[in-house]
Amino acid sequence: MIYVDGPNDTRKVAKAHPLYTLLHNSPNADQSALDFWQFVCVSLELWGDAFARIERGRSGKIIALSPIRPELVKPRRTPDGAIRYRYSDGGKTYDLGQDEMFHVRGFGGAALGGMSTLSFGRQSFGLALATEEASAQVYKNGLRPSGVLTTKDSATLKKDQRDDIYEHVVGRFGGENNGKPLVLEAGLGWQSIAISPVDGQMIQSRQFSVEDCCRWFGVPPHMIGHTSNSTSWGTGLEQQTLGFLIFTLRERLKRIEQAIMKQLLTAAERLTVTVEFNFEGLLRADSAARAAFYSSMVQNGIMTRNEVRRLENLPPLDGGDELTIQSNMIPASKLGEVTSGSGEAARRSIMDWLFPEGAPGLAPAKQKEDA
Repeated sequence: MIYVDGPNDTRKVAKAHPLYTLLHNSPNADQSALDFWQFVCVSLELWGDAFARIERGRSGKIIALSPIRPELVKPRRTPDGAIRYRYSDGGKTYDLGQDEMFHVRGFGGAALGGMSTLSFGRQSFGLALATEEASAQVYKNGLRPSGVLTTKDSATLKKDQRDDIYEHVVGRFGGENNGKPLVLEAGLGWQSIAISPVDGQMIQSRQFSVEDCCRWFGVPPHMIGHTSNSTSWGTGLEQQTLGFLIFTLRERLKRIEQAIMKQLLTAAERLTVTVEFNFEGLLRADSAARAAFYSSMVQNGIMTRNEVRRLENLPPLDGGDELTIQSNMIPASKLGEVTSGSGEAARRSIMDWLFPEGAPGLAPAKQKEDA
């Protein structure tokens, strides 16, 4: 969301700003905003950088952001200290300056590019792939990965005999033919070697691989359906999700916000224009949390009722633009004084305490007595 500063430290959504439509609705002719930002986030995690070509109109205003696959772009620093970006597309090579390329850097934040999650977690991801491949091979062979062929009286085989065994026994009864009847002759015997999943700890290894990959990306395991060691519902997962928003998502979105501010806004615009992701939008799927948030904001005079209704796509109400504050809290020292009188006296005692100079529309107590 793009905001512009107003008088008295206020700000409002800058729908008239040229970047609003690009960032909020459609950055280019082919993608929606969701498509574009998903491409940016995937690029940051897998390659450590996200690139989009900045296209400008005749007036110099930005009219489109066209994404570029990160593996095609080669950033470099020129002798004069500037950074340029070279990439090839469709047999044509482009060499762009910093004012022509939108560059979001990943973890590390180096000027020429960040580090991808895959690069610094490659050992864990490689182990996960190896475990998956080994498990597939074991289950493919019916949990009987291998066996031993023995000869009677430890007889020594000749080369041609050994070749025949590999060709007619090992080759024919391995792989997909595993489990078929096996006919042995010439004193050959078969001794099976079976390894159970428990002995190989394949299940535990695969579970650990899931958790290890989640750890690198900063994603709670329950968000990808891995709930073997925790409940699949309740407050525990709510706190994990909140931690994901605070410690993972916010840092990544802040990186994008600052890249937009630095590269897509002019120096003059940065004095009055702010770009922020709206985290409250994540509450839309949680009706109870959303209602509690709105109630607190309205009762404490931070938001008006019409501002809340606008967020819920409801029409405004007459008089709903005025801030209201809950006023039913009184000091403990006034409690006996307030509750000991009649209804009118109690009401006047509260009003005198809240409005010592006289409430609007209510004459002070002394004036009434004189009258």
